[in-house]
Amino acid sequence: MKYWTQQVIFDLDDTLVHCNKYFDLILGQYFEMMSDWFNEEGATTEELRRKQVEIDVETVNMSGLASDNFPKSLIATYRYFCAKYNRPADRFQEEQLMKLGLSVYDQEIEAYPGMVETLDNLKHDGHQLHLYTGGDHSIQRRKIEQMKLDLYFEDRIYIRKHKNVESLEAILSSQPFERKRTWMIGNSLRTDVLPAITAGVKSVYLKQQNEWLYNMIELQHEMQQSLITISSIHEVVPVIRGAAVRRNKSHG
Repeated sequence: MKYWTQQVIFDLDDTLVHCNKYFDLILGQYFEMMSDWFNEEGATTEELRRKQVEIDVETVNMSGLASDNFPKSLIATYRYFCAKYNRPADRFQEEQLMKLGLSVYDQEIEAYPGMVETLDNLKHDGHQLHLYTGGDHSIQRRKIEQMKLDLYFEDRIYIRKHKNVESLEAILSSQPFERKRTWMIGNSLRTDVLPAITAGVKSVYLKQQNEWLYNMIELQHEMQQSLITISSIHEVVPVIRGAAVRRNKSHG
């Protein structure tokens, strides 16, 4: 069966490969350390977690998806509680936190089940695949190389410090994209879905169980109606094929 080829842009982290679970793992260790350090003052894990999330989101809003944002948020949270309980910050403890935060990028890269099958099928069908990811260039490049994603995306790989409406629009304007047959597939309402709908391309929202708070925003009602929500990467191929077949029939 012939398909009307689509231009499919994939997000990387928590769409094709695991990401958030490693941050959660490091945060678990962080809250244990902090609870131990501030045990006498009675700081609760929930209180620590709320402040770290607040600082983390604030930092990303200001400086984009830089790799040192995460360890900096751990240190800033530590300093906040030092000030709150009127005790001096310890340089050795801050160095421990920087090392702990950066260790998240040393974790083994793990693909989501179905990643290879999905990309194989879409490539076999003749669709043009693009990869659009945010973060530190060297870290994201390492993930791409370890997962051998160049086999699918070739030179159609875009790594940006900021993932927003402007960044996606710049990518769409730099290539011969036909927006009526262009898709953005990702797990972030903020950095994938909202920019795609704003740019007039189709959006597939891959809803994950444990999502980073930064990614969660409230979409306007009309935006909610114009996206397709899935819960597994296995659902991507039927969505794309369905659109390709419908278009093929309408042209038949």
